[in-house]
Amino acid sequence: MKKTLLLTGATDGIGFETAKKLAADGHTLLLHGRNSAKLEQAKNALSEAYPNATLDTYLADLSDLSQVVTMAEQVKAKYSAIDVLINNAGVFKVPTAVTKEGYDVRFVVNTLAPYVLTKALLPLMGADSRVVNLSSAAQAPVSLSALKGEQALPDGAAYAQSKLAITMWSFLMAQTLGSDAPVIVAVNPASFLGSKMVKEAYGSEGKDLSIGADVLVDAALSDKFADASGRYFDNDIGAFTQPHSDALDSSKNEALVMAMDEVLGKLGIQS
Repeated sequence: MKKTLLLTGATDGIGFETAKKLAADGHTLLLHGRNSAKLEQAKNALSEAYPNATLDTYLADLSDLSQVVTMAEQVKAKYSAIDVLINNAGVFKVPTAVTKEGYDVRFVVNTLAPYVLTKALLPLMGADSRVVNLSSAAQAPVSLSALKGEQALPDGAAYAQSKLAITMWSFLMAQTLGSDAPVIVAVNPASFLGSKMVKEAYGSEGKDLSIGADVLVDAALSDKFADASGRYFDNDIGAFTQPHSDALDSSKNEALVMAMDEVLGKLGIQS
């Protein structure tokens, strides 16, 4: 059965490998990128290789949450239903670590943008839909001060905290939305895959990107993930497992989401 899927960060790395696998099966793919030339290049490459796929593109810089809102509005104007949202886009090392509003780019792109996009698209998703959120084996306790732009963090800490944060809000959203909502699952696609982000961060070629792409396709479509809402899948071990203990603490999850909503309020973004 053909699905309609929105994939962020689709122009390279795990995202592009995932897009190839989904396009090969003829699904309708909504491809997101932040660079118009790379987005068009990705669409053209996929169209040529997989003519049976239906492809649509959306341009947005996820470090600017107003662009995330605009992208969601564009999707809602064109589509009445989304089967799968894969929040894949993420950053580690960046030229400028702080947005013009004073927030850490890692928290904005890796944590807040997927939250804003997911909440905006929930009206298009039902109980059979899925939200796949990219987590990581790197998870560290979240400093709410850093999330709120009151404390600077080094790259590794900001990344690890942002990835625990997306896991935490995934768990809370799954818990609060209940059984009629889409499956919301956090996935570590595998450590040290050969993405541009890993190469920039560690100077390593990394492992085959298909390892990560395969698990994202499974999370999006396979029966294995049909009852995975509010769970964490660690592809380093190939199984559902426990995330960092903070994600299992409802009070910490609630405090995090309150802080996120506070940031979004200051930015004029409705959460």
